[in-house]
Amino acid sequence: MAFVAETGSTNADMMALAAGGAPEGQWLRAGRQVGGRGRMGRAWESPEGNFHGSTLVRLRAGDPPAHMLALVAAVAVHAVIAPLARGRTRIKWPNDLMVDDAKIAGILLERSGDAVVVGIGINITGAPKGLDRPVTSLWEQGGTDADAASIAQRLAEIFAHWLGIWRGQGIEPVLRHWTANAHAAGRAMQVAMPDGEIVEGTFETVDGQGAMILRLADGATRAIHAGDVFLL
Repeated sequence: MAFVAETGSTNADMMALAAGGAPEGQWLRAGRQVGGRGRMGRAWESPEGNFHGSTLVRLRAGDPPAHMLALVAAVAVHAVIAPLARGRTRIKWPNDLMVDDAKIAGILLERSGDAVVVGIGINITGAPKGLDRPVTSLWEQGGTDADAASIAQRLAEIFAHWLGIWRGQGIEPVLRHWTANAHAAGRAMQVAMPDGEIVEGTFETVDGQGAMILRLADGATRAIHAGDVFLL
C-alpha cells in the first residue's frame, strides 16, 4: 500500500492514477488529508492517526452493478472494526459504520469509466467535534493499540476477499453478510432526501439493488435509493 504523509484527497489522487492506467487493487493511504470529502459534498476531517485511504476497482464485463461495491466496502470495514470496538458495530445504510449509534467510519465511491475509486475513512485515534450526529473512534471504544498502518493492511486483505466474492459469486453473499451486520429491522430512522423531503420510518432491509426499504407509519414500504439517514 502506497503512503503519502499529506495530500488533498486520496480519492482524487487515486482517480488521477486510474486515468493514468493504474491497475485494480492499488491502494493509497495518507497520513493526513487537507481536502477530504464525504458523501453529499461534506468535508471529512482527516487528522493524523486516523485511516484515510482509497483503492481502485476496474469494472469487468459481467460484474454486478458498480454501486454495490459500497456494500463490499462496508462488510470489509465492519470486519476490521468489530473485533476492536468495545460497543456493537453496525452498518448504517448507505455507507457508514456505527458503534453504539456513533459514526466511526465512512465510505465514498466515485467512478470514471471502468474505474471505481473506493475511499474509506476510519476514526482510530480521534473523532471530529461539533457535528450534528454522534461520532466516536477506536481509541474511545476500548483503547485499542491498533494504528493506521496495521488497519490498512488488514483492510486491504479483507476488501480483496469480499471483492472476489462479489465478482465470482454475485451480490447475494455480500448482501447476506451486510444485512446480518446492519441495524435490526424495526430501527427508527429519518431520511433527508436529495430534494429536501424528510421521510421517517423503520428500517426493513436492503433489496437486491442496494436500496434501503423503509417501512412507513401507515404500514407501506418505500425504497430509498439516495438520502442522508439519521438514527432516531
